[in-house]
Amino acid sequence: MQTNTTFDLAQVTVGAAMHPGVITCSLDTPLREVAETMAEERVHCVVAQDGDGSLWGVVSDLDLVAVASARDIDIRTAGGMAATPVVLVAPDDSLEHAAQLMTENAISHLVVVEPVDRRPVGILSTLDVARALRANR
Repeated sequence: MQTNTTFDLAQVTVGAAMHPGVITCSLDTPLREVAETMAEERVHCVVAQDGDGSLWGVVSDLDLVAVASARDIDIRTAGGMAATPVVLVAPDDSLEHAAQLMTENAISHLVVVEPVDRRPVGILSTLDVARALRANR
């Protein structure tokens, strides 16, 4: 008898799949500096914050590639490039819900925040969803 090994994204939480911690920058950070941070920290996105620390947007590696190919990386800032608004999820949300948000918003990174104080605690990427799918087959 063969068992059914179908994996359901609704069975895994965002908290179980996310990368803990969030790397941030200010809105006026030059994109070349954002690129340096991504390379040094080996991450695919940085969260841009405004002056009071509020989450503003996400700058991804694909955003940097788009700007670099247009050859104007030295005149652009994180605030000018960040995908806004920031799409948030909670650690106890399901990966199914997170994947739906990524699809609906055509984005590859979600900021994971604590539900009560909305403090950022991690990032969930499409690669994290892929890892969860692989691990739970």
